[in-house]
Amino acid sequence: MAEKKSFILRIDNETYKALEKWAADEFRSVNGQIEWLLVQKLKESSRLKEQNDKSAKTKGSNK
Repeated sequence: MAEKKSFILRIDNETYKALEKWAADEFRSVNGQIEWLLVQKLKESSRLKEQNDKSAKTKGSNK
């Protein structure tokens, strides 16, 4: 797994509450939800290469 960088994020209370609810709905932490959102948008804008994750490895597999 890649090393992760820690940083402080200042966010308004309303946005945080919306993220907290969304994260809970998807069984993620708020931090995990923010990371997921950022990665999705970076991939969508072609600013991040597709990573070889477990789902990508198993899509073509007949196991």
